[in-house]
Amino acid sequence: MPRLGGHILVEQLKQQGVEQVFCVPGESYLAVLDGLHDADISLTVCRQEGGAAMMAEAYGKLTGQPGICMVTRGPGATNAYAGVHIAKQDSTPMILFVGQIQRDMREREAFQEMDYKRVFGDQCKWVTEIDHIERIPEIISRAFHVATSGRPGPVVIALPEDMLTETAQVAPAPHYQPVETVPSAAQLQPFLDRLQQAKQPIAILGGSRWSAEACAQFAQLAQQWQLPVAVQFRRQMLFPTDHPYFVGDLGLGSNPDLLNYIAASDCVLLLGGRMSEVPSQSYTLFDIPRPDTYLTHVHPDPLELNRVYSADLALCAAPKDFVQALHDSVQTPASIQRNNPAFDALKDSYQRWTDTERIQSPGDLQMAEVIKYLAETLPEDAILANGAGNYATWVHRFYPFRKYGTQLAPTSGSMGYGLPAAVAAKRIHPDKTVVCFAGDGCFMMHGQEFATAVQYDLPIIVLIIDNAMYGTIRMHQEGHYPGRPSGTALRNPDFAAYANAFGGHGERVTQTAEFAPAFARAQASGKPAIIHCFIDPEAISPTRTLAEITAAAQAQ
Repeated sequence: MPRLGGHILVEQLKQQGVEQVFCVPGESYLAVLDGLHDADISLTVCRQEGGAAMMAEAYGKLTGQPGICMVTRGPGATNAYAGVHIAKQDSTPMILFVGQIQRDMREREAFQEMDYKRVFGDQCKWVTEIDHIERIPEIISRAFHVATSGRPGPVVIALPEDMLTETAQVAPAPHYQPVETVPSAAQLQPFLDRLQQAKQPIAILGGSRWSAEACAQFAQLAQQWQLPVAVQFRRQMLFPTDHPYFVGDLGLGSNPDLLNYIAASDCVLLLGGRMSEVPSQSYTLFDIPRPDTYLTHVHPDPLELNRVYSADLALCAAPKDFVQALHDSVQTPASIQRNNPAFDALKDSYQRWTDTERIQSPGDLQMAEVIKYLAETLPEDAILANGAGNYATWVHRFYPFRKYGTQLAPTSGSMGYGLPAAVAAKRIHPDKTVVCFAGDGCFMMHGQEFATAVQYDLPIIVLIIDNAMYGTIRMHQEGHYPGRPSGTALRNPDFAAYANAFGGHGERVTQTAEFAPAFARAQASGKPAIIHCFIDPEAISPTRTLAEITAAAQAQ
């Protein structure tokens, strides 16, 4: 039967397996909202388009399927931009549907008119507009293929309002299948030969297109081959931190001994990641274009291979397919006995680096003790989400991620991400414990999504780490312009009262001994909860105070 364009679009989403849509409603796509009224698709209505887009991105991170976000035209689209940027830099599949003006009003600067191809062009894998209702199945199918194949990323589709209210008869497109490239045994052999000969090898894991099975398989291979493993910035969930061959993460403020080990390695496997600015320590870890080591780079996008680093062996494959090929290869060595004293020293260094007992910060609330409590209390499958800020250093350095699908954090460094990501995680996995870490500045960027958590009865626990400033910026100020703080001080609300006002549960914590009881009460409340944690402004990082940073800068 002939159907409205908005209804056809919803049917095609269902055809592609969509179960969840995140949105802020708008009059520009009313026909789609009408189609969702009767659809077997869960709809999460958010309070701001940036939060909705971040929720969709988090969905893509956790599931590997495109997160679906719908926003209205103009301001709605620009609000969603931050989530699109996260999906781009984090290689996450995502499809953003944006309302659009009527087709006969184009290029008159009609109400909220924007040229989305120009606005989103360099941040997306594909930006298009559906001009003809009959092409909805074709374009939706293509969008799913583009978002998931090769290096995953965002797709933006604009929906002219008048197109959505036309009627047509169309056949559905088949369910999408990501394009896979599996390396042959012959392609793998140079890497395996080099690995057997290596005296100081290392694998560095990153990127997307992993799976729980692939992570488990690679952990087995690392044990079998005595292969030390590090993870890239905010990719801790790719390898269990309690694995005997895990040696740390490459992020902001990495263990210097790990960097020295990598610099001296004779065999590096870069698996899944691009090795961009942060994990590469501002592109200093490897020589460019030719690293001074034997480099095997595995990445699902052929255009990324040899773009920055000229690899000895470049393999175009998703991490999960590469790992499966290694696992299935008849020529894979059964085990490798390796004399690697540098690894033994690095493992000892990693144990000291992550020992919370050695950390003593200024103030009555010790973040090292908070992380230690969570590490001992939370289940292994608990999901931790965070945005950007120095507070996140405590999570990345000290929390023992042990399972795939337990970390939501933006490699793009986008503030405000933690709360929307936590809401999405709880929406997807209602039976799992979900904890959000946010700085006081970070939380206020999308704090209104706490209302979304209350509306959908999602008992997440939000830890707001309050030092009354934009801490990361203040730290850099003291390093470059010591003693001249400007524009970084914050006056914050009572976040516990904020939680109560929305219908959630609120707690205030000023001392270490108060945290465990407050967290237990938050869990027992069965409500979305905020624990307002006050830390000393001097406790800017696990290793240095603001005063020490200022003094060092002044001494130069």
